Amino acid sequence: MELSIGIVGLPNVGKSTLFNALTKKSVPAENYPFCTIDPSVGIVPVPDIRLEVLSKISSSQKIIPAVIEFVDIAGLVKGAASGEGLGNKFLSHIRETHAIGHVVRIFEDGAVIHVDGKVQPLSDVQTIELELALADLQTVDKRLANIGRDAKRGDKDALLEQVTLERVRPCLDEGKRAGTLSYSDEELRVLKSLQLLTMKPMLYILNKKAGAYNLDEKSDPRFEELINYITSTGSIATIVDAKIEDELKDFSTEEQVIFRVELCAHKDGIPELIHAAYDLLGLETYLTTGEEETRAWTIKKGSTAPVAGMAIHTDFKEKFIRAEVVAYEDLVASGSYTVARTQGKVRTEGKDYIVKDGDVIEFRI
Repeated sequence: MELSIGIVGLPNVGKSTLFNALTKKSVPAENYPFCTIDPSVGIVPVPDIRLEVLSKISSSQKIIPAVIEFVDIAGLVKGAASGEGLGNKFLSHIRETHAIGHVVRIFEDGAVIHVDGKVQPLSDVQTIELELALADLQTVDKRLANIGRDAKRGDKDALLEQVTLERVRPCLDEGKRAGTLSYSDEELRVLKSLQLLTMKPMLYILNKKAGAYNLDEKSDPRFEELINYITSTGSIATIVDAKIEDELKDFSTEEQVIFRVELCAHKDGIPELIHAAYDLLGLETYLTTGEEETRAWTIKKGSTAPVAGMAIHTDFKEKFIRAEVVAYEDLVASGSYTVARTQGKVRTEGKDYIVKDGDVIEFRI
C-alpha cells in the first residue's frame, strides 16, 4: 500500500539533513508503481531482518522490502498560512501525505543559528502547528460559506457537515490540531473529504547533535515541557541525530559501528523513526517468499486475509478462496516450507482470518 510522510519544520532544525540521511537508504522505485520520481521524495525501506532469513530459506533471487515515501517539505515560517515563504505551495504538498513528520531541534549550538535566536522546542512546535491550524481554518471557513445555503434548506448532508465544521472551527481558531478532538464515524467521513492538515497523524522527530548541548541528555526543563505536550496530544516522538546519520550514510555497516562508538552515538535512529511511523499509522507487514522473491507487504492492523491480499492485487479480495499461513517463527524453526507443512505448522485460513504481523502467506484464488 502507498505510504508517505511529509517532513516539516522550521528552518535550521535539521530537516534537510535528516532527509539526506533517509534518501541514502532509499531503494529503486521500479518495484513500487505508486512511488513518485521526484528529488524531494525518498523511497525508504522498512528495516526487517526477517526478509534476509526467509530469502535464504527459499533461495530467493531478490528481496523487496516494504517502503515509506518521505517527502521533503521546504522549511515553513511564521505566516506560511497567509503565503509567507511560499507557504501556501508547501502546505499543499503536505495535504498529499498520509502523516506529518515534524522535525524539532533539541540541541544548542552557537554555530547553528536558530530562526528565532533561541532554542525553545515547544515554541517551535506551536509555531508550525499554528500555521497548519490557520491553513485548515481557511479551508473550513470556505467550506462553511459554500454549504450555507444547502444547510438552510435542510439538506441532511449539508447540515451534518455544517455541525461538524462548526465544532472543529473553535479548535483551529485557538491554533490547536483538529486531530486532538474525538469524532463519530460520520464526522470523520466529513472531515476526510477536506484533507485537513491538522487531522493527519503527527510524528515528532526530535533532532539532537553529538557534541552539542542536547536537552534530552541534560534533563533540561524545555525537553520535559516538550514531551509533556506531545504526550497530551496522543502523538509519538522519536529521537534521532540527523547530522550523524547523514555523515555515516556512505560508510559500511561495520565502519558505522566503529564511528558511532568514537562519536558517542551508539544508536542508529533511522530504523526507530521508520518503525515509529508504522506504529503511528497502525500498520504491519506480512511476508511472501519463494524462489523468485521474498517480499514484505504493508497492511492496516486488523485486516482480514482478502483485504490483506489486495496489497498484492485487487483480484485477491474478489477471487479469494483461501490463504495458506505459517508464522515466521514456525517457518524458521522448521527450516523449510515443506517441513513446516509436514509438522502441521502451515494452516489453511478463510475470509475471516485476521492477518498478523510476520505471517508468511500464500494466497489461493
